[in-house]
Amino acid sequence: MRSARRRFLSILALLSGLAIPARTQAPCGLYTQAIVPLIASTPVTVCPPASTTLDAHAGASFGVQSVCRTLADANATLERFAWLGDQLAIAVWTRDIDVAETAYDHPGHHTLSCYIDGGYRTERQKIPGRFGAPQRLCALPGDHESRWWVRGHMHFLHLYFLPEHFTRRAVLELDREPRELTLADRTYFEDPRIAALCQSLAQLPWDGIDERLRANEISHEVLSLLLRGQSVRRENAVIKGGLAVSTRRRLRDYIDANLTETLTLGELSNVACLSEFHLARMFRTSFGMPPHAWIAQQRIDRARGLLRATALPLEQVAALCGFANGSHFSHRFRAAAGASPLAYRRAMTPA
Repeated sequence: MRSARRRFLSILALLSGLAIPARTQAPCGLYTQAIVPLIASTPVTVCPPASTTLDAHAGASFGVQSVCRTLADANATLERFAWLGDQLAIAVWTRDIDVAETAYDHPGHHTLSCYIDGGYRTERQKIPGRFGAPQRLCALPGDHESRWWVRGHMHFLHLYFLPEHFTRRAVLELDREPRELTLADRTYFEDPRIAALCQSLAQLPWDGIDERLRANEISHEVLSLLLRGQSVRRENAVIKGGLAVSTRRRLRDYIDANLTETLTLGELSNVACLSEFHLARMFRTSFGMPPHAWIAQQRIDRARGLLRATALPLEQVAALCGFANGSHFSHRFRAAAGASPLAYRRAMTPA
C-alpha cells in the first residue's frame, strides 16, 4: 500500500516538478490532483490533505486566483476532491463560521455550486437579502468577480470545469459558434434537474474508477443542462472571420459521417472549398479547436456511445470509430477517459 502511494505521488511529482518528502503524513485517499490543471498556465500538483490548509508552496502551485485557493485561505474544510477526467474536477466543502467576507476574483475556471445543507444566512453583497438554501445553485464564470457575506453552516458541492467545456457543446447541441457563448453569472438560481444531479454526485463515492466514470457521465449531463439554461452571449463579442454557418455545418456533418475513414486536412479543405491554410485557421476559430482535435474527440464520443449501448467487441468498436486497431483505440480511450474501454463499459452497464 505504501509503495503504491509513493508511486502515485512520484508520478504527480514528475508532472508538476514537486519534490516528494521521504514520508507522507496522510493516507493516499486524502491526496488527489488539485484544481490547478483547470488554470491553463499552472501545472498539475498534489492537493493537500483535507484536514489542513494550503502552505505557501502548495498555494503558489494551486493558483492564487482559483476558487479552491480562495476557500482554502478562508479555512473552509475540503471533505472530498476528485479529478474526473476530461478536465473536470469535483469537491465537497463545509464551512462553519460566525461571519466572514469571501471574495472571488477572476478564478480562470468556471464553477457550479450546489448547496447540500445550510447556507441560510449567506448572501452575495451585490444581491443583499437573497440567501442560500439546500438545492440552490450558483454559476460562477471564470472571469467573474464576487464578494460574499458567509455566515453559519454551509455544506456544498462544487463542479469545476474549463470555459472550453462549452466549446464543442455549443457547436453540437446549439449549432452556435463557441466564441459566441459563455456561462452566465447566476446567484441562487433554481433548477430541479441540475440540483438532483448534483445531489447524486455528492452521494456517489469517487474512490474507484467505476464511480469516477459514473460521476464523469453525470457531470457531462450537468454541463449540457447548464449550456442550454445558463449560457449567455459574450459581452462585446465581435464575431469576425471564421467559417460561414453553412460551411461549418457541412464540415461537422461530413466528419461525423466519415469517422471510420482517415480524414485529412486536404480532404476537409475540399469539402469547405478553402485552401488548407485558411481552413486550418478558420476551423479553429469556428469549432474552438483544430481539425485533428475535433476529429479525435468525435471518435472518443462515438466510442463512448457504442460501449454504453452495445456489446460489440472492442476491435469492432475501434473500426466503427476510425481507430487503427484495438490497441490504438484502447490507448487513445484511456488517455481521454482515464480508464480502459472495458472498465468504462463495466461502469456504464446497469447492474
